[in-house]
Amino acid sequence: MEDDNRLGQFIRARRNVVTPADLGLADSGRRRGGLRREEVATLAGISTDYLARLEQGRERNPSDHVLQSLAAVLGLDQEAVEHLYRLARPRPRRRRFRQVDPDLRRLMDTWTHTPAMVVGPLLDVLAANPLGQALYAPAGPEPNLGRFCFLDPAAREFYRDWDSVAAKGVAALRVAAGADPDDQRLTDLVGELTVKSPEFVRLWSRHDVREKKHEPMRIRHPQVGELDLSYHSFTVNSAPGQQLKVFQAQPGSATEERLALLGSLRTTESADGDRARGRGHEVG
Repeated sequence: MEDDNRLGQFIRARRNVVTPADLGLADSGRRRGGLRREEVATLAGISTDYLARLEQGRERNPSDHVLQSLAAVLGLDQEAVEHLYRLARPRPRRRRFRQVDPDLRRLMDTWTHTPAMVVGPLLDVLAANPLGQALYAPAGPEPNLGRFCFLDPAAREFYRDWDSVAAKGVAALRVAAGADPDDQRLTDLVGELTVKSPEFVRLWSRHDVREKKHEPMRIRHPQVGELDLSYHSFTVNSAPGQQLKVFQAQPGSATEERLALLGSLRTTESADGDRARGRGHEVG
């Protein structure tokens, strides 16, 4: 996926996306963008040589004071600061759980009017209730949402705000990479997306980090049309890395009516499938 200089890559990438105007610095207009190394070093109170060694991976043990200073200069939000510290102070690898607790599955299945799913840190849909399955049917059964977003042309029709969804998905993968950079499945996924999607390469190079917690979700569903949803993400404490995502529509809205229609269609399709399977057993 990348070499082992993850801390240096992150600092350099974030330096390249901050503009002089962000910090009130004069800009001659002759630069390509971003901050010069000496500008960041001066503002952070460290030497240019020390910053160069950090970015090149020759220095790997910056003090908390240095990290805090760099975070302030680079304008990192709280999630990005936590990511910076994970890169500078790697933790022992945590086990990632792909199995979803049966009690959680049963709980989701009781939400007949609310789409819900459990998503892993690599954007795998690990489980979904019937309405959640119907909502994300264009992505296929138990999809990886990263592959769907970047490799399936249907995603650009499905996500009405594809650019935003794509950027946030890559930022979520960056969080996963910071937590467990040696995960082979993560390496394989990033490698596949890098080879097949120039858009992914561009976004991955920015080193944005953000966990999806509460976002609007504007969808164009092939069966029921446009849906204006919001969703909340909840950490599954018993399974590190898993997130329970619950989608909602505004009460009394057209989206609420269309979700109800989608649920009805799903029930009808399931019943038709059960009858077809029953006839097959009778013939057999």
